Amino acid sequence: MVSKRISFALLAVVLPLVSGCNRHSKSEQYYLIATNTAVPYWKAGAAGFEAAGTEYGVSVDTRGPAGLSPQAEVDEFKAMVARKPAGILVSVANSQLMTPEIDAAIAAGIPVVTIDSDAPESKRLFFIGTNNLEAGRLGGRRVAAQLNGKGNVVFFSNPGQPNLDERLKGYQDIFTAYPGIKVVEVFDIKADPGTALDQAGVYLARTGPARIDAFVCLDSRSGVNVAEAFKRRNATDRLLVAMDVDSDTLKLVGDGTIDSTISQKPYTMAFLGLKALDEIHHYPVKPLDADFALDPYSPFPAFVNTGVALVDKTNLDAVLKKQAAANK
Repeated sequence: MVSKRISFALLAVVLPLVSGCNRHSKSEQYYLIATNTAVPYWKAGAAGFEAAGTEYGVSVDTRGPAGLSPQAEVDEFKAMVARKPAGILVSVANSQLMTPEIDAAIAAGIPVVTIDSDAPESKRLFFIGTNNLEAGRLGGRRVAAQLNGKGNVVFFSNPGQPNLDERLKGYQDIFTAYPGIKVVEVFDIKADPGTALDQAGVYLARTGPARIDAFVCLDSRSGVNVAEAFKRRNATDRLLVAMDVDSDTLKLVGDGTIDSTISQKPYTMAFLGLKALDEIHHYPVKPLDADFALDPYSPFPAFVNTGVALVDKTNLDAVLKKQAAANK
């Protein structure tokens, strides 16, 4: 009888520990909603999401439009909310459109964390990603140094996309210290990086005081198109700074067409994001729609900074080796 009592007592202690170790389940569904699933940047993000899902033994799926379409992204987000998942990561193409949908998901008890591009006015729990203002400042310092503090600059962007707008502001912050640098235009690629090719040709044709000295791409794909315009016109006396480290961009850094590019960590954003959502799912915070920004005892950070780096010919090989190792 004493032996049986001891056995039951041991089971009472061990069983919770066993169940705790196996808390994850394939029945737990998490979604990553990306702004454009077709680009290499978000393929890297999806890989990070998948890696964390495999480690935890939960179900993950990356969704979103195959091309930048803020409304299509909102529609995809709403469709996934309707499935009542364990949590959602979302990169916000248009904060005005996405904010009410994030708030509705939070009200329904579905944890939402933003990555890459934020909607700070929403009730999302927190943001994981690049300090985009600092990314712009990093690029701005490079442009100012390469131009020796003087020249005309144009940008290629999607105005209204939160992360790109913050990068632009970062560049402008740096340029305020250089009165010789003039921002001539911010060209709206209208969600189509291919438009940068023709517009870059227009800019390259300008001469005299209207000559464009530096071309800056704030999105991940315009740099390749602007570089093609450079090659077609044999423009070797202009500066091109790109964004992100897909293979096409890195090749152009290697041959000198692109001076440098700003590297982010979409893999890391999604990897950490899945783990954060899993923690919230298993240890829920109530109420989920509290104002955590004003709470000095909040269980959530406001922002998890995954970092940026400038990649040029001096450190290109190190980046290529890391990518090659990851792709084995």
